[in-house]
Amino acid sequence: MITVEKLADALGARIAVLGDGTREIACGYCGDFLSNVMGKAPADCAWFTVMSNVNVCAVATLTDCAVVVLCEGTEPDPVLLERAQQNEVNVIITALPVYEAAVKLNEYLTE
Repeated sequence: MITVEKLADALGARIAVLGDGTREIACGYCGDFLSNVMGKAPADCAWFTVMSNVNVCAVATLTDCAVVVLCEGTEPDPVLLERAQQNEVNVIITALPVYEAAVKLNEYLTE
């Protein structure tokens, strides 16, 4: 297992909101179509996306994902940051493409 803080370090990511940096990540999920994410993202996942609006926080809360990883340098909407802080949803930002970020997570999960 890897924690949110360790994933941020591994991805060279900037922490936007840290609700619980010690939360463990069980797997990854890549997706930008929010209704798919709601129905398919497993709890405790790292959700890799380029979506950055306030609805991301709602979906992250519904799915109980461990961390939202905004990829490709996507900057979060200010309302997303505010809502993520209120709901203690971890949000990190990496310059890596979605695929490369997910592969890095997988390297830690398969050790």
